[in-house]
Amino acid sequence: MPFGYNGKILRVNLSRDQIRVEDLDETFYRRYMGGEGFVAYFLLTELEPKIDPLSPENKLIFAAGPVTGTSIPGSGRNSVGAKSPLTGGFGESEVGGFWGTELKRAGFDAIIIEGRAKSPVYLWIHDGEAEVMDAHHLWGMETGEVQETIRDELGDELVRVAQIGPGGENLVRFACVIVDLKDAAGRTGMGAVMGSKNLKAIAVRGHSNIEAADKSKMKDLARGFMELMSDSMVSRLHAYGTGAVMDSYLESGNLPVNNFRDGVFRDPMAIDARKVKETVRVGMEGCFACPVRCKKVVKVDEPWNVNPIYGGPEYEALAALGSNCGVDDLKAICKANEICNRYSIDSISTGAVIAFAMECYENGILTDGDTGGLKLNFGNAEALIRLTELIGKREGLGDVLAEGVEKASEIIGEKSRRFAIHVKGLEVPMHEPRLKKALALGYAVSPTGADHMHNLHDTGISSWGRMLEDLSSLGVLEPIPLEDLSPRKIRAFIYYVDWRVLDNCLLLCNFLPWSYIQKTEIVRAVTGWKTTAWELMKIGERVTTMARIFNVREGFTKDDDWLPERFFNPKDTVSGSRIKLDLEKLKEARSVYYSMMGWDENGVPERDKLEELDIGWAAKYI
Repeated sequence: MPFGYNGKILRVNLSRDQIRVEDLDETFYRRYMGGEGFVAYFLLTELEPKIDPLSPENKLIFAAGPVTGTSIPGSGRNSVGAKSPLTGGFGESEVGGFWGTELKRAGFDAIIIEGRAKSPVYLWIHDGEAEVMDAHHLWGMETGEVQETIRDELGDELVRVAQIGPGGENLVRFACVIVDLKDAAGRTGMGAVMGSKNLKAIAVRGHSNIEAADKSKMKDLARGFMELMSDSMVSRLHAYGTGAVMDSYLESGNLPVNNFRDGVFRDPMAIDARKVKETVRVGMEGCFACPVRCKKVVKVDEPWNVNPIYGGPEYEALAALGSNCGVDDLKAICKANEICNRYSIDSISTGAVIAFAMECYENGILTDGDTGGLKLNFGNAEALIRLTELIGKREGLGDVLAEGVEKASEIIGEKSRRFAIHVKGLEVPMHEPRLKKALALGYAVSPTGADHMHNLHDTGISSWGRMLEDLSSLGVLEPIPLEDLSPRKIRAFIYYVDWRVLDNCLLLCNFLPWSYIQKTEIVRAVTGWKTTAWELMKIGERVTTMARIFNVREGFTKDDDWLPERFFNPKDTVSGSRIKLDLEKLKEARSVYYSMMGWDENGVPERDKLEELDIGWAAKYI
């Protein structure tokens, strides 16, 4: 067994009250690496086609990677995956904090949860052992109370807890898994799958060390990272976290306003991370082994009480609950973000579905009778907070919106569909595809639906900088203009996404500026494998292809690789420019992408490509 792994996964069948430990061989680890790679493999090989994502037949997978829990900054992450109840396709999300490290220290690289418990339970994993514990007394509790109760019961304040709140219990389709109260495996509805299994929490504690093959090299890499602390992006993250960009984003057109409809927002600095620091921030926290400490902690006393144990809003929440809903009240955004963490619902999807409801209301599609008297105009901070809570509780209009924008629009009616901003059922995150053309393609073809993390942000390669310097080691040697969506942009997109997906397999933070060469050195130092950048890129491509096959098997077609009509209409920016996505250019880009990926004209992976990726076995699932 290579260093960096335990060689064991835990399989828990809640229907049968059965727990067993399985051994994996080194070849398996090297081929699929961990994290998203494990999720893609097990979902593809073990799930029956077309199952209901909220049925006992779905499997919920928690997976660490070889880097998880090592001394490398950015290593405090793990992956969560299942068939998504929001999209009906491949579901996967990552989360930071300390939980993944504790799982590795407890002796396991992954957990596969099967079946459904007869009544509420939680899983207690500690030093190579696992127990299913009664959770009747925890059901209905918000996340803060659950963590405190579990730690008291187990007599250890260092127990780490991954859990759901009422949103997960109520099967909100975009419910997330909350770790350490502040961190979320936010996207694709993994918390709803957890709730469908009557699984309230997974508590972990371990005392084993995670050994690396080359300890000296690991120390050198960790020390070398301190030199990167002066990198402009890292220092900005350290000072403010994400979101210290609202003014420049508004000027360029990247800031979503009023359900991605508008280009003007009254005061972007009112919801900027710099304003957070000046007014409501009381601290900054971080993940395991990371000196950046980029996570905001906020406290508000009036007019709403915001408890600092739930952290604070990052960029996505500031924009989703703020500008995209027309809200510039920072305290209200902090309160809505706190409710999301208390109830375990994704702040991106929550803000997006509320923005959808607001636009429906302003167009007369939803009335006061539908909203229970709430005036759902853009900018109504009180309505934002109230509706966030109603979604978590599945009460009133919140019960409809808890289905996500795609299904909610089907319930509300045909006239609402043009305001439902999603891809494959997943609400679009807070970056503008009319500005960033490769990002638009990435939203369209992503196996999880619109995703900004395993994606290329065109602004990073439109001029020489850190991102382009990194890509130059792969042969992308010149800046590529923002408006470009030619094959050279698509080539850069594919290379970049391969490494983003690899990060999700290694479980290495996307925000830290490790170069591709350094990531290769990290994997070598951790595992002892004489790996290369080529091998690691192929892992990213392999996992993307397996996720694609999963979706093809579930009935997704090239028509699902598309964007809402709104993005093909122009948007004026405050700088005077007009941004628009060209429909025909995106169609051509999609075809070029399929071809470069070794997929046919319908986006189905070719047999020869599967063999080249060493997954010829996957052809039988198409």
